[in-house]
Order: sequence, then structure tokens, then C-alpha cells
Amino acid sequence: MPEYTIFTNSRPVPANPAADEPLPQGVKILIAGGFGTGKTTLVSAISEIVPFHTEENLTRSSIGVDDTAGVDAKTSTTVAMDFGRIALRRGLDLFLFGTPGQDRFWFMWDELVAGALCAVVLADTRRLAASFAAIDYFEQRGLPFVVAVNTFDGARPYDAGTVRRALDLDPHVPVFHCDARRRESVKTLLVRSVEYVLEQEACRAGAAGSGPY
Repeated sequence: MPEYTIFTNSRPVPANPAADEPLPQGVKILIAGGFGTGKTTLVSAISEIVPFHTEENLTRSSIGVDDTAGVDAKTSTTVAMDFGRIALRRGLDLFLFGTPGQDRFWFMWDELVAGALCAVVLADTRRLAASFAAIDYFEQRGLPFVVAVNTFDGARPYDAGTVRRALDLDPHVPVFHCDARRRESVKTLLVRSVEYVLEQEACRAGAAGSGPY
């Protein structure tokens, strides 16, 4: 598993902080998935700061380049990243980096993945194939990830097992359901994602400690 980075956030630090109160820290989480799966919406719904977006309008020049099938009403796209921040609990912040969804902007992914604890891959059950590339990317790099089925209006509901089989996921990869528009739903997703990674690390540490000397 690649190393991940603990970030000290930008909040002012008191001149004489209490010795028993550690500085606030945070971890980096990628929000990934195909074009139009709800990455920008998720970051906007949960961020406690004004989120940073690199949105551009779709133009005629994108015809035949960007696959807008199933998201015909979408008029803009992320060309670099989205960024937001949320305090998960006292002393721990999550820094959220939303990745661009189209193939032609995937060169940004190698930059964004550096230092990440894990990734959340958003999936739309109407267009599951749009999430395959993100899943392959994180599998190849050994970065832990979870799959979050975004509950779009009008989308047929599927249970986690059905989605797991359709995406050919390894048994240990969690599949959650989430409404990217709802803050509490997103927060629950992020908490469960961090818990999953910590549990995986604890299991690996325990396995390593139980080996022969």
C-alpha cells in the first residue's frame, strides 16, 4: 500500500497551545468516478469552506470527444479538480479532491493521487461502465477505495451485492449507497470510508505481528 500524507490544516494555531491538545491534522481523500457521476455535487454538499471548482462549459468542440450519453442535461465539466474540506471530528480534517471524469483530463490523476489515504469511486447504476476506469486505476496503484452508488432520481435501485458483481469488485471492497446532494449522507459515507481503511491497516499490522520471529 502506498504511503499517505497527514496534512496540517490552515487554521490559526494559538500562541501557547495546550501541551495535551495536538495540532489539527487531516487526510486526503480522492472523489473519483466517471463523467457525470456526481463528484462536484458531493464536494459542494459536504465542504465547510467555499469549495474550489475548475468547471468549464461543454462546447461544440467536445462533441465526439466527451461521452455525454445518459447525462444529456449536463452543461459543464471539471477540467482539473474540485477541492473541499470538512472537520470529521475534533483534530481531524478531511481534504477532498474531486478528480476530472473525462479521459482527456486523466493526466491530472497521477498528481492528485499523491499522498491520498483512499478514494471514493462514485457510481451511477444507469451507467456503471463509466466507473470501470477509476476502479482499474486504484486497483493498479494499490490505493484503498470504496464504491459509492449515487442515488440519482429515476435510477433503478440495486443492492450492494448486485453492484459488486456488475463491477467485478474484490470481496473486501465495500459498496455503499449515498445521495451526493445530502450533507449527512455524504458525511456518513466519508466516515465509513475512513473506518474501512483503518480497519484494513489494523488487520495488516496484526497479521505482520503474528508472523514467526
